[in-house]
Amino acid sequence: METPGSQSSLHRANLERVVRAVRMAGSLTQAEIARTTGLSAATVSNIVRELKESGTVDVTPTSAGGRRARSVSLSGDAGIVVGVDFGHSHLRVAIGNLAHKVLAEQAEPIDVDASAAQGLDRAERLVGRLLESAGISRSKIIGVGLGVPGPIDVETGVLGSTAILPGWTGTNPRDELQARLGTPVHVDNDANLGALGELVWGAGRGVTDLAYIKVASGVGAGLVMRGQVYRGPGGTAGEIGHITLDESGPVCRCGNRGCLETFTAARYVLPLLTPGYGPDLTMPQVVSLAREGDPGCRRVVADIGRHIGSGVANLCNLLNPSRVVLGGDLADAGDLVLDPIRDSVSRYAIPSAARQLSVVPGALGSRAEVLGALALVLNEMGDAPLLSPLPEAVPASL
Repeated sequence: METPGSQSSLHRANLERVVRAVRMAGSLTQAEIARTTGLSAATVSNIVRELKESGTVDVTPTSAGGRRARSVSLSGDAGIVVGVDFGHSHLRVAIGNLAHKVLAEQAEPIDVDASAAQGLDRAERLVGRLLESAGISRSKIIGVGLGVPGPIDVETGVLGSTAILPGWTGTNPRDELQARLGTPVHVDNDANLGALGELVWGAGRGVTDLAYIKVASGVGAGLVMRGQVYRGPGGTAGEIGHITLDESGPVCRCGNRGCLETFTAARYVLPLLTPGYGPDLTMPQVVSLAREGDPGCRRVVADIGRHIGSGVANLCNLLNPSRVVLGGDLADAGDLVLDPIRDSVSRYAIPSAARQLSVVPGALGSRAEVLGALALVLNEMGDAPLLSPLPEAVPASL
């Protein structure tokens, strides 16, 4: 039995510290592990050797700063994680290992009016097909991350009201998918997962405070503070789409008037273009036409950017993030939408907060949420399952 403060418990804590650092980063050199954990180089070297001998990590030669180094990553045999992302009209599944390598990924269209049970049945089948194609046993799954487009009650896992997948409101997708796959499932909304995806793999790498803004059928923000997603006590933090811009504006689906969403979301914006472009216009088509120089679409994209910028300015004044990442279809518009966002931030945000902020497009496109689902599992899984029981004989050097 380990005694708190004993040599064995300290050794175990150092093992977990090293494994956690590698798990979160995907791979690190031993020097980077020492900087991240605060452990000495000698301690890191001994721990890495022990973890390698136990099969927990793989060590490969690399270079850092022109010098030879050793890259440490979790073993490919340590297990896999699965990401499942449901959107307005798509289902995307990805399978990855603990070294942050995506092993298989596939997307397919879904019927927006389908029930939660039908959607989750399809997710189970798609997970099975990807595992089979990759030659991976289901028993290797450590956890599943699930993304849904709506507010999640952080205590119960129940999905709140969603206009994007109306047949899912009031269901518990976490428990239902867990029952199908027989493995722990972690669930979050799509904006939070987009933030995680960009933080770990994309345009948010290297920062600890960011906001991921997703504009699609609705408008939401995933907030990362000190490297962790901030959800709020009820799980509804980041509902930037319901900031009031005009008290006399259009009625929003939330019941208020003039919400940011009513000036930016596709369902409200596309009808403005119907007289000149027809009823079948989509937001990707608007972005494409704007990039080609179409004046009407350029005006609409710029107006959306200015309105988003007003919401971002509010975020700057409240939370002072260092980076805002724009996701969704609008990100493909580049500076046509980003420059109006920056202009509004400069006008409405506190100058010191605006100067520190960078506004950039997402790097992952439509993959941000499913990769964020993988990152969610890596965040939540913990380190104990990756470590073998502590041996009786404690190494001389910690």
